[in-house]
Amino acid sequence: MVKGIVVVGAGGHAKVCIESLRAMGELVDFCVGDENSPDSCVGVPVLVGDDNLARLRSEGYEKAFIAIGSNRLRERLAKLATDQGYRLVNAINPHAIISPSVTFGNGVAVMAGAVINAEAAIESLANINTGATIDHDCRIGRAVHIAPQCGLAGNVVVGDQAFLGIGARVIPEIKIGANVTVGAGGVVIQDIDSGKTVVGIPVRPIKC
Repeated sequence: MVKGIVVVGAGGHAKVCIESLRAMGELVDFCVGDENSPDSCVGVPVLVGDDNLARLRSEGYEKAFIAIGSNRLRERLAKLATDQGYRLVNAINPHAIISPSVTFGNGVAVMAGAVINAEAAIESLANINTGATIDHDCRIGRAVHIAPQCGLAGNVVVGDQAFLGIGARVIPEIKIGANVTVGAGGVVIQDIDSGKTVVGIPVRPIKC
């Protein structure tokens, strides 16, 4: 019997990722959630507790996808899964438009309606959400989340675990540091140092 994919996560983000995997022709056999998870996620049975990862691995499951919106938690759970011998697969919706010269890491999600143009690089565990556009030669770091309807012009670099809120815009040649948060609708017109939270048009750092 062919073993399907084990999806880690059972919330709204997992629903979208599961439907992308199914659209690719993949089977999803189980979700692994927590005590607050539903019994099923778009028809996939949900098992409660990370200990189920080890059990399923011992039963011959090899492929996993980490369907968690939080960048840091996605990174942590990916390490847990790979340390147990899972291979992280990508969930790339066939209704995304992707240049053949784009390169991908492992465990990447690309949702329907996204556009990724020539020679962009998307590192492992990144999420490119619904309708986002990533133009030519962009570099999207590990465990980044690009929210729906974001627009990145050419040659933008986004550091590891950064989060760009819904509808954010970035002009060409910008470098966004690691662990940056760009608020919804923010317009980025200059480089942003790592660890900053910025909002507005154009974006400015939030003062604590």
